Amino acid sequence: MSDPRLQAFLAACRERVTSALEAQLPAPEIQPEPLHRAMRYAVLGTGKYIRPALTYGAGLAIGLAPETLNAPACALELTHAYSLIHDDLPAMDDDDLRRGRPTCHKVFGEAMAILAGDALQTLAFQILASDDTVPGGAQARTAMVDTLARAAGSRGMAGGQALELNAFTSGRELDLVALENIHIHKTGALIRASVRMATLARPELDPKSTDHLDRYAKCLGLAFQIHDDILDVEGETAVIGKTRGKDQAQGKATYPALLGLAEARAQARMLVTEALTNLQDFDERADPLRWIARYIVDRDR
Repeated sequence: MSDPRLQAFLAACRERVTSALEAQLPAPEIQPEPLHRAMRYAVLGTGKYIRPALTYGAGLAIGLAPETLNAPACALELTHAYSLIHDDLPAMDDDDLRRGRPTCHKVFGEAMAILAGDALQTLAFQILASDDTVPGGAQARTAMVDTLARAAGSRGMAGGQALELNAFTSGRELDLVALENIHIHKTGALIRASVRMATLARPELDPKSTDHLDRYAKCLGLAFQIHDDILDVEGETAVIGKTRGKDQAQGKATYPALLGLAEARAQARMLVTEALTNLQDFDERADPLRWIARYIVDRDR
């Protein structure tokens, strides 16, 4: 991540959303203390906070001040954190390392980790339902609740995980179409929702701009997961913050496994190019979205 403009933008987004999350998460000394400590451990770490950054970036592109989007940014990060807790459990991916430190269930136990994930998910919806500072009023917040529920549910993130789990447990070999379908749901749905949250806060936004931003996000979501697949092969555990080679060791279908590294890398870059094409009608206020798109396929973690 060599672009200083992107570094400054991501740092500002991280500071903004973590400050907002600190205010929303229960203090660690409030009962039940173990649950609240586990929730904070999972959220307030060394994450990239890409989803909130996309919300803030999309907001800037359409003329919204970042501070008006703290509620959806927090809701997205809480949902993402809950999904990581559950993904890492022994019944799912059985990971010991996440974001460069022990996974939530390794620190707090499986039962408390499950409860922490449950509580983070419900807190996300509580924030969206109750924060009246979100532009667009109650109607926009209702649409955000609907968007997040769909992105996280059986036709989104949870559904994508179920498709992957079913393929893995059945031993069925996946082709490229089936793998893309999993990635679009498991990873892409929440990234797509991250951009959509901002457009929902401007109900008067013209449909063409909304459509272009949605296409940008759809391409970016798939490119993000493809690059994650590449990092599982090429990355270093100490840098990527999770165990390198875990997908290959578990026999999971990935883009490098199906296409080879060179073709997988080319596919990710093609998707980023398409994402950037959908920003052509936006002015320099959309530059943070452009920086993020390029970063997605250049990052080392």
